[in-house]
Amino acid sequence: MRYGFHVSTRGGFAQAARKVHQLGANAYQYFPKNPRSLAHKSVDVKDGARCAAFCRELGIVSIAHSPYPTNVAAEDADHRANTVLSLLNDLEIAESCGSLGVVVHFGVYKGPDPLEGYRNAVLTLSAITTQWHGKAKLLIENQAGDSTFMGTTMEELAQVRSLCVDPHKIGFCLDTCHLFASGVWDGSPDAAWFHKAKELGVLEHLVAVHLNDSVYPSGEKRDRHARIGEGYIGEAGLSWLLKHPLMADVPFVLETPSDADGTHRQQLERTRIMGE
Repeated sequence: MRYGFHVSTRGGFAQAARKVHQLGANAYQYFPKNPRSLAHKSVDVKDGARCAAFCRELGIVSIAHSPYPTNVAAEDADHRANTVLSLLNDLEIAESCGSLGVVVHFGVYKGPDPLEGYRNAVLTLSAITTQWHGKAKLLIENQAGDSTFMGTTMEELAQVRSLCVDPHKIGFCLDTCHLFASGVWDGSPDAAWFHKAKELGVLEHLVAVHLNDSVYPSGEKRDRHARIGEGYIGEAGLSWLLKHPLMADVPFVLETPSDADGTHRQQLERTRIMGE
């Protein structure tokens, strides 16, 4: 199994990978650039190459996460155009670091026609896939339902991917807190959403999982991550997911508050025990 956490890239991408290894993890997530901006960042090819070589040598895998302003479904055409350029930049940086892909939220649309939101997402994602020719994939993440009606179900994830140009360049990243917050999952083992994900091909294209517990009960549509074992999801459901044979090759990445020592060391150990 591959377990890890979100890590700061202060000091560079190669240094971030070293931090992950020092804590005994073999997977991680990072922001490829300023998480609060869509501004372009020049690719540090040498640092990326060092990161990729280090991870390759030690069997570490990584994913990047797009900045917060990223919105593939936005009503504003200019914002979607900037999102396209930003995600292409993210993919380029992720590729240089040898990462599996770039996580992008399903998108938020607040206009009068809900179908327009889905259409925007398909067109924006397609504008990226037609221009991108690297190995790193766009990884659509399910949403918690806290700011939009969109992107909480397996049906939506599968449908949007299938409608995009070059869907083979798109995969998925499932967030356990989002599944729980949206009400798609109540934390029970052998969950219905998992069977639906298998049926619709979401599991086939699943590249990573954000392993997060939830501060709030299922269905409250409040996206607040809790430390593993300290939230409402419960160890039974998380342990079932970690142990499932179909998840054996999927990296689980924590996006939770750090432990008392400022690291995720204790949560990583708890995750390993739950997955045994």
